[in-house]
Amino acid sequence: MNSGKTIEILKVAHNYEEQDKEVIIMTSGLDNRDEVGYVSSRIGMRRKAHPIFAESNLYTMVQEINSQAACLLIDEAQFLQKHHVLELTRIVDELGIPVMTFGLKNDFMNELFEGSKYLLLYADKIEEMKTICWFCHKKATMNLRMHNGKPVYTGEQIMIGGNEAYYPVCRKHYANPDLAMIEKK
Repeated sequence: MNSGKTIEILKVAHNYEEQDKEVIIMTSGLDNRDEVGYVSSRIGMRRKAHPIFAESNLYTMVQEINSQAACLLIDEAQFLQKHHVLELTRIVDELGIPVMTFGLKNDFMNELFEGSKYLLLYADKIEEMKTICWFCHKKATMNLRMHNGKPVYTGEQIMIGGNEAYYPVCRKHYANPDLAMIEKK
């Protein structure tokens, strides 16, 4: 959360396109915070993207969109399913298109998302984008879900939300959040 993942996607896309190289941008069809089929950063930048749904076949989608694209960029990759990740490996291995995915590793219960689990298993390279804890200066490694001013540690894994519902936190503040700081927000 809050590490600049979407801004990085937009930056990478711009750098490719500045060299007249076409990119394909995809994002989860679950993410409706702005509008389905858009990647949107917290600083207001947004761009149209191809939405990914549970039944989507990413290999087929790329073949239909542009099998000669210079790069495939995927936002909200934690929401991918195993079959999507396996389709991404085919895009890299058979079509020769580099794939860069951006997403969260773990959910608010500190469990891996399905997409993250299989990306960790199949990715050729993994780079961590860092952010700091909402409450201190330490590295944030967890996501704290809040509801009605209280931390939530159980429930449905997927609940779309932003700064009103989730906070990037360190391990210490995951277990003991400073609720007074959140109330001041």
